Amino acid sequence: MYLRSTAIFAGVFLMMGPATPSLAQEQSEVGQLRQMIVELQQQIDAMQAQYEAELKGLRATIQELLDRTRKEGPPEEDAATLRELARSAAAAAVDEEEIPDKVFRAGGLSLQALNPEISVTGDMLGTYSHTDANVDRWKFKFRNLGLHFESYLDPYTRFKAAVPVNEEEAKIGEAYMTRFGVLDNVNLTIGKFRQQFGVVNRWHKHGLDQVDFPLALRRIFGNGGLNQTGVSIDWTMPPLGESSQELTCQLTNGENSRLFGDNSWHTPCLLLHYKNFRDLSKDMYLEAGLSGLVGWNDSWSEFVWHPDGGRWCNTHKRLPTSVFGGDLALRWEPTERMRYRNLEWRSELYYLDRQIPHPVTGERETLTAWGGFTYVQSKLSRRWEIGLRADYYDPDYKDYADMATVALAPLAYAEHGAQCWQISPYATWFQSPFVRVRVEYDHLEGHRVDEPEDAITLQVIFAAGPHKHERY
Repeated sequence: MYLRSTAIFAGVFLMMGPATPSLAQEQSEVGQLRQMIVELQQQIDAMQAQYEAELKGLRATIQELLDRTRKEGPPEEDAATLRELARSAAAAAVDEEEIPDKVFRAGGLSLQALNPEISVTGDMLGTYSHTDANVDRWKFKFRNLGLHFESYLDPYTRFKAAVPVNEEEAKIGEAYMTRFGVLDNVNLTIGKFRQQFGVVNRWHKHGLDQVDFPLALRRIFGNGGLNQTGVSIDWTMPPLGESSQELTCQLTNGENSRLFGDNSWHTPCLLLHYKNFRDLSKDMYLEAGLSGLVGWNDSWSEFVWHPDGGRWCNTHKRLPTSVFGGDLALRWEPTERMRYRNLEWRSELYYLDRQIPHPVTGERETLTAWGGFTYVQSKLSRRWEIGLRADYYDPDYKDYADMATVALAPLAYAEHGAQCWQISPYATWFQSPFVRVRVEYDHLEGHRVDEPEDAITLQVIFAAGPHKHERY
């Protein structure tokens, strides 16, 4: 409006200017002025229309921003800035008289953060078994109460320990510390630990997929598996094509009585395990491994002849014991439904070669035994899992195996054709990540080794603490 008034005023002012000498000239000038006024008016109208359009768009933009702010709140950066300004303003407004006295707190209260994490696991069994001798047995057993400790000693070192407690005793199951990054891709572990022979031997019983360790593993290594004290070096090797690979080297005391007997010289044993891992697809992987263990025996009972009669005595001979193994696992687990569906196949094979002296002649002999297992299991839903495991074990034949002074069972028996196998279907229900229940049926057949037996076991496992059901 201001521009329009100014233009009109200017036009009138020009029209009221000094008189022209002639009427024709005056009319010509008036026509020119009128034309200029019309052009100015047109420009002013165009400018005003543009101004009003821009103003309308600006108002719409402001309204949109206000509506968005009401719905989403201010941006995080703006909100943080406003909060900081508010704090600064509030701090500046506080008088010195309003500043509270300094409060001293005990720094020792924060030391609780240095306490190790503690978890407790419980493994309870209820079993009904039946043999051909018509002996029915019911047995309820609290197999293990596990105390598990874990803590990072510093940014480079972690400590873990497991103390199993049962009705008879409490002992150190595992206690070791791992130093990460000793060298590039190399970790160092020192202490007592379950050894990496295959895969399953490394797991705790409460973390197994079945009620107990495989039959061949228990017969060759003992019911508790291979668990010794020493040092372990784990090296993540460079990739082999599309496969990742690891090498584990463990030097431990030869204290496993099933393998090394009376190792009176405490000669250490050496274990090597190689693992190759490869993703076959986004939903499937293949894992394969090879294991080798070498140790020594040095104390034996032999029958020595004398002129006044023979007698048994101890003799020392440094004789090797070797165990070789292979493991294979194939797992399918759809990425988008991994909590509800999967299928796993796992197998392991063991072969024992133990040098022993003949208890009477003293000649060196070889004792061999072998066995293995395979199982398939599948997750039906988030809570249900079913599986089937098959075990086989074939010990050696030695005609003196049952002599009290030798006692080679279960590695060898005094009868030909000794062997045993077991079939075990099972189902596991996961009540929660901390409680699970398993039902397993075991059918054992033994030829000159074990009596045929059928057993049904109800297993209840619980975990209290941050580590749930850790396998190791």
